Amino acid sequence: MSSHPGQGAGTRGTGTAREVFATFLRLGLTSFGGPVAHLGYFRDAFVVRRRWLGEAAYADLVALCQFLPGPASSQVGMAIGLRRAGVRGLLAAWAGFTLPSAVLLVAFAYGVLAVGPTAGAGWLAGLEAAAVAVVAQAVLGMARTLTPDLRRAVLGALAAAATLLAPLAGLPVALAQVGVIVLAGAAGLLWLRRHDGARDAGAADPFPVPVGRRAAVACLMVFAALLVALPLLAAVTGDGTARLADLFYRAGSLVFGGGHVVLPLLQAETVPTRLVADDQFLAGYGAAQAVPGPLFTLAAYLGAVTTSGPTGVVGAAVALVAVFLPSGLLVVGALPFWERLRRAPGARRALAGVNAGVVGLLAAALYDPVLTQGVLGAREPLLALAVAAAAFVALVRWAAPPWAVVLAAGLLGWWVL
Repeated sequence: MSSHPGQGAGTRGTGTAREVFATFLRLGLTSFGGPVAHLGYFRDAFVVRRRWLGEAAYADLVALCQFLPGPASSQVGMAIGLRRAGVRGLLAAWAGFTLPSAVLLVAFAYGVLAVGPTAGAGWLAGLEAAAVAVVAQAVLGMARTLTPDLRRAVLGALAAAATLLAPLAGLPVALAQVGVIVLAGAAGLLWLRRHDGARDAGAADPFPVPVGRRAAVACLMVFAALLVALPLLAAVTGDGTARLADLFYRAGSLVFGGGHVVLPLLQAETVPTRLVADDQFLAGYGAAQAVPGPLFTLAAYLGAVTTSGPTGVVGAAVALVAVFLPSGLLVVGALPFWERLRRAPGARRALAGVNAGVVGLLAAALYDPVLTQGVLGAREPLLALAVAAAAFVALVRWAAPPWAVVLAAGLLGWWVL
């Protein structure tokens, strides 16, 4: 095993599903701040601390998951679990990272009127400030490895600028992110040279997975078949369970850009059809901002409060599995082909450009929404900035574990914010 996290760290299938579940459960309990912050937590946990994979492999994986529909951070976690302990590892990673927030949101669904609003809560402001520090640490660490020369640094800066300026041009953020990655890959292929470090990264930092091509193709076929079959089944049978599964499976299959992008689709599918009341939807969205883990677990809350078909725990389980199932199928279906592609010399240059673009995307997200919400949008911006700075020092100078920093920031925010 290499002593440097960016070079050939980790091997395939060397862990157990229990180990993967325990690690992701800890992350599922402490990963506040949204998908960008989650990628920072994952990098610290699996690249820096445990060295289950290297920096280049992690960046390539993030780039792949940006192309796939569904929650990118959850897909990255599934892929890491798959590499570490096979399909059982994938399931363990998903369960550990997803169930804490899902359980909390189902509990909130049962007592939505008693919980009250979370807006303006000091502890939540502290958690948002901690997310600023986590993402800043991830951006700096990835920039050192993935943009070490002028050309790649320029690509990263251009990617950040394009991402921040896209909303001013009326472009959806999710579409702009995919466009930035495509353009960064093209720039890497045409502009980067062999001595820019793009030639041997794939061989030095492989990402093999214990899945054959036949199994991968089968997963892709199942993904497509369910996308067609579920709406037909719901229409023919009128069954409430099929309708619920179809609704959330389509949401997980057709949405790019993560949790915030899926919200308009879920609102359009549930509120106008009176499956969920408007005030209940807004209450669930507010609660989803206050719990750790992926925002896609809002599906569990909506499944629990739906007025048609299965409700409660059963409805939550159907909705939760349906919204994440496309991600699991796509990860298993794509990774065996991705690993071979990323080894080709031309693909390596393109991926070097893509990786620089990913750094730019994270840098842009560090400003908006992480910094704008966590500091500039706080009730006490200066105090929030102080909490974020203290968290950053604890992470970078003292090498404190992120979960401890997040919890401390929440307590500090409850006290001063």
